[in-house]
Amino acid sequence: MPYITSAKEMSYLVTEYTKATTLWIDTEVADYRSRQPRLSLIQILDDPKDLSGDRIYLLDVLDKPGIVTDFIDKIIVDPAIEKVFHNASYDLKLLGGSKKANNITCTLEMAKKFPYYILPLPNYQLKTLATEICHFQNIDKQEQSSDWGRRPLSEEQKEYAYLDCIYLAQVHLRLVELSKEMNSDPATENLTLLSNKYKQLEQQWKLLNSEFEHLQEQIKKAMQAQSVSETIDFKLNSYERKTVKVSFTELTRLVETQDINLDFPITLTQKLQKDLGENLEQLSVDIEKTTAWRLISKTQESDFEDD
Repeated sequence: MPYITSAKEMSYLVTEYTKATTLWIDTEVADYRSRQPRLSLIQILDDPKDLSGDRIYLLDVLDKPGIVTDFIDKIIVDPAIEKVFHNASYDLKLLGGSKKANNITCTLEMAKKFPYYILPLPNYQLKTLATEICHFQNIDKQEQSSDWGRRPLSEEQKEYAYLDCIYLAQVHLRLVELSKEMNSDPATENLTLLSNKYKQLEQQWKLLNSEFEHLQEQIKKAMQAQSVSETIDFKLNSYERKTVKVSFTELTRLVETQDINLDFPITLTQKLQKDLGENLEQLSVDIEKTTAWRLISKTQESDFEDD
């Protein structure tokens, strides 16, 4: 966990990092709640297998705009270097801005793209991801809100800063693994295994969905009967649906008597097409064709046929 304060050493390290293919980066910000936040630390890891912190450098860039500019120009802007952050938009605010940055990977955005059943988490904070998918224990985020503008930094602050880089790299690697597992090659998928899994979940879903909808109705009726508008878990709001309908003849009359342009395309439903019959051939129509795919379970096929 080398802690670097020398501008010369930091410039050397930044130049060395231009040779990297991927860097895991975190920052700490002083006065982050003020209108003038100041970048305090840039933490960098170039070897995600390092869990000791030996490969993590803490660059003390507080009030050293020249070093920050150098880092932006040589690292952040370089499209050949992948830069991994958690909540990248926050870090990049003080690192040149998102428009200037190239080849940025954000583990927060990665996590958000997973279906809930893959990552059933209450939130996508780094601490949560590190605990739940990488099994780190006793993560202490107390120093996150400490004073990063004071000098010297405490040993607890330094330890917090380098640990965040370790968590970031491990979370990133695990998310990449999960992505590969989830996005297997469709051409080589085992359809028998997928079908069996589908049928198993289909039955579970029917039961759960039926119970879920029934519970919703029970709760609504109970709250209405007991004149309860809010509980610890629910709010019961009433609202009116208003539908405005008018006959087509009325619209036609309005066009004839008022200077109103109602020349807009109307989507002809199957029923309208049937009602128009042969008259449809007298209309100038635009036909758009798209291909849609619908997966129908054979156990449900009769339901679709009855529609």
